[in-house]
Amino acid sequence: MKKQQSGFTLIELVMVIVIIGVLSAVALPRFINLQGDAQQAAVNGVAGALSSASAINYASRKANVSHGSAVANCTDVAATLQGGVLPTGGYVITAGAIAADATKADCELTLTGSTATADFTGHGIP
Repeated sequence: MKKQQSGFTLIELVMVIVIIGVLSAVALPRFINLQGDAQQAAVNGVAGALSSASAINYASRKANVSHGSAVANCTDVAATLQGGVLPTGGYVITAGAIAADATKADCELTLTGSTATADFTGHGIP
């Protein structure tokens, strides 16, 4: 009686290796640039916090002038955050005047050492 051999042929093994190679060549560049995506997400989060803090500060100061902080420039919005300062890590706000009782939607936040930037809304209040 003859024994049946089982297993994969050389062609099947080569095809699997080729398919894995193609998939890794396509997927690898997406995983390499995760640092840039993470930096942009961090900047977007801080910009969202600045927009929210500015709106809350505006409402609070409108209700009672002794509460909150005066905002006349985009850089003043950082003082409206809890703790009164930007998070550590090299965030920089581009200066831009905001008129009293006006909204400036193009205040810019940048992370130094990267290309990550985001716009946030500042509300001017004396």
